[in-house]
Amino acid sequence: MKHLAGRALTLLAVLALIGLLPWLTTTDPALTILHARYSDRQPTPEVLDAIRAETGLDGGPAHVLGGWAGGLLHGDLGTSWVSGQPVGPDVTAALATSLSLMGVSLAVALLLALALSARTLRRGARREATTTRAGVLAAVLAALPEFLLAAVLATVLAVHLGWFPALGWGTPAQAVLPALAMGVPAGALLGRLLDDALPAAFAEPWAKAATAAGLPPRRIARHALRRTLPALLPQGGLVVVGLTGSAVAVETLFAVPGLGSTALAGALAQDLPVLQAAVLMLLLTGLAAALAVRLLSRVLLGSALTDRALPALVAPRLPARKGVAAGAVVLAVVFGAVLVAGLLRDPLHVDAATRLLPPSAAHPFGTDALGRDVLARLGHGAARTVLLAFAVAAAALLLGLAAGFLRAGALTETVNALPAVLAGLLTAAVAGPGPWGAAAAVAAVAWAPLAAHTEALYVQERAAPHLAAARSLGAGRAHLLRRHLLPAVLPAVTRHALLRVPALALALAALGFLGLGTQPPAPEWGRMLSENMPYVERAPWAVLAPAAALAVLGALAVLLAAAVRGRTGADTATATATATAPTAPAAHEAAV
Repeated sequence: MKHLAGRALTLLAVLALIGLLPWLTTTDPALTILHARYSDRQPTPEVLDAIRAETGLDGGPAHVLGGWAGGLLHGDLGTSWVSGQPVGPDVTAALATSLSLMGVSLAVALLLALALSARTLRRGARREATTTRAGVLAAVLAALPEFLLAAVLATVLAVHLGWFPALGWGTPAQAVLPALAMGVPAGALLGRLLDDALPAAFAEPWAKAATAAGLPPRRIARHALRRTLPALLPQGGLVVVGLTGSAVAVETLFAVPGLGSTALAGALAQDLPVLQAAVLMLLLTGLAAALAVRLLSRVLLGSALTDRALPALVAPRLPARKGVAAGAVVLAVVFGAVLVAGLLRDPLHVDAATRLLPPSAAHPFGTDALGRDVLARLGHGAARTVLLAFAVAAAALLLGLAAGFLRAGALTETVNALPAVLAGLLTAAVAGPGPWGAAAAVAAVAWAPLAAHTEALYVQERAAPHLAAARSLGAGRAHLLRRHLLPAVLPAVTRHALLRVPALALALAALGFLGLGTQPPAPEWGRMLSENMPYVERAPWAVLAPAAALAVLGALAVLLAAAVRGRTGADTATATATATAPTAPAAHEAAV
């Protein structure tokens, strides 16, 4: 009951924030309505006051919130400021479209995840030795921007080959390209997590006993999947939320009338009733996914969870693949050299005579549509994209540690239901687009997985025998936190935060692509993708450069993590496995 009450209060708080959007925005809603409906009128104080009175915006925050909440109780999601029509029918239809696209994309993601982990699943079921896999392919696929993958698929499969339609929604053929663009990165993430978790399941005594008893490898593999799925289900819930709420760019590129594109149109037009309704629908979808994940976890584990009879999944110490550390160093040096070379050039110099030039000695990465050097913009954009991603990761780490130690599970689950792109739309609606608003939006949701990880580690460490011994010797809370809890939690959560830097950079790039982040002419990787996407056929190098930089950043994170794991040995693997082990209900909230 306490668990449900906490989540209900958190949901009410978020709903209140959504309802107050017209009051929180820095722009005058009356001006937005005047420009949309009455463009022939002058914005005199009398006209603006009349519009506020007509729309119920003439009162304070309590009046605005009360009017919106009262409409919800009667099934009224509001009236569009731009069209003057009820919001409910359009948003409900958009939700149905997004859920259909999410279902197809999820099927693609699950198939790809199984394909990426098939080798480990097959060899583990046969008791064959495996080596530590860096997961570079999965990392590169997961780091591919969805909007870039969507553009490439549309150009190749729709325009050149004519296999699928490039725009629209309503037929199975029109769902193929958007589902591939969204499902491939999500499937790569799930496949990497599953591939990392399977060796721990195959190392347990039951797997050895099953092999000795002559059970077929197929049954052993099925049981290993059942053993690892509960710890991975929270990530699956996040993927469902992301496929529904973060599909803004894909829906926009393919002209899919989904909830993401509807929310983007409302944010850009300052049509806040549309944005409010879209956010509400996405939030309820995310909470439903979180509830389904929790119930499915309990079904899979049964009484082993409630009786605390399930041992932690401890990853075995596998032989590291040769050359992982060397490969990470070489890739980091090359990547750093490219960025330094770009920093030595002028990213803002415009030369119309050199528009869309291919790579050459003068311009190693070519030029863009304004004749600007792509290498220069790539190097200077790294400071805005990568460094800002590290800053966001640091802020998310501090917030995640605080929320995890305070065990704010209700708030964590609710924030997990808000994708970074959606938070960016809300921030843009309130404060307008900009780099700091985009960073604040990403940080506002990036702490939630770290908080869940912290809480899972904290719950398990607090029950350790050495803490009971320390308490019996008179240790206070400050001593326990400083000498026992923080040393056990901080290293693993810090590594988790570092591994999320590529995802944060990708989220910032997505907001830049949508025009909600860094504004022109400043260089930023997402902005570079957005500016050069119309010229992808004539000048693919202008798009491939920032996309490759994002992919290399993801590969670097995985290679460095694999190198560190190989040097530190089994202790790092054990800490990570323990963090994701389903030994308590809170462990199922860990998004590792």
